[in-house]
Amino acid sequence: MHAVRRALVEEQALLLGIQLWAVELPPCCSNAQYEKLLAPVWERALSERITAVAFGDLFLQDIRRYREQQLQAAGLEPLFPLWQLPTAQLARDMLAAGVRAKITCVDPSRLDESFAGRDYDQTFLEELPTNVDPCGENGEFHTFVYDAPVFPHPIPVETGEVLVRDGFVFADVLRRPE
Repeated sequence: MHAVRRALVEEQALLLGIQLWAVELPPCCSNAQYEKLLAPVWERALSERITAVAFGDLFLQDIRRYREQQLQAAGLEPLFPLWQLPTAQLARDMLAAGVRAKITCVDPSRLDESFAGRDYDQTFLEELPTNVDPCGENGEFHTFVYDAPVFPHPIPVETGEVLVRDGFVFADVLRRPE
């Protein structure tokens, strides 16, 4: 969905010292399929004494309501620590804190395809059209974080091939050989 190689997500989890619970989603996954595939994850969370799940949603009320309904049915508490933070300020704060990311996916109906594969940095923010949320909250773009204050070191990455598939523009972010 966000066009990030699984090995990179696994490396993020390793750097954070957390266990990754991967869920394989089929292409064009329906909500019903998604919910069926996540049910065992919620059961596992409860069995491991996890009581809450945090989401990075910022202001889309329908998405929040959906997550609340799904987790309530599963017996878990949804947490939204970033809810309604002003996204322009949040973007600046993330960059100032040292978060570094690559743009992995662009919806070309909302943002020019030339943004795919770029760094999420001050120049990126300055060049965004005014109708695009600086955090991509409306699905304009997605990112892969390769460095952050919580990482002991950055993941060395580079942008590979950029391609159009299923109406989206994807940038293949690759681990750069050291």
